[in-house]
Amino acid sequence: MENSYRFFANKACQYYPCHEGMEELNCLFCFCPMYGRTSCPGNPAFFEKNGKKCKDCSDCTFPHRAENYDVIMEELGKCAFVDF
Repeated sequence: MENSYRFFANKACQYYPCHEGMEELNCLFCFCPMYGRTSCPGNPAFFEKNGKKCKDCSDCTFPHRAENYDVIMEELGKCAFVDF
């Protein structure tokens, strides 16, 4: 896929590819904009540390798949930020 406002592949990044096994990796949402949400369309894991709930997205590839751009933009339009 060609770089555009919907997709960007930063193949010069020292961490590229950050998820193995993906042919096209969208770096546009390198830091997932849904990280601060308890509910998201990805597949995060949750664990407790020092009595606080933590979100682990290290195995989630949802924001890196080009076909999920519209879903992410729709999610960002919702007011869903909460404290863990």
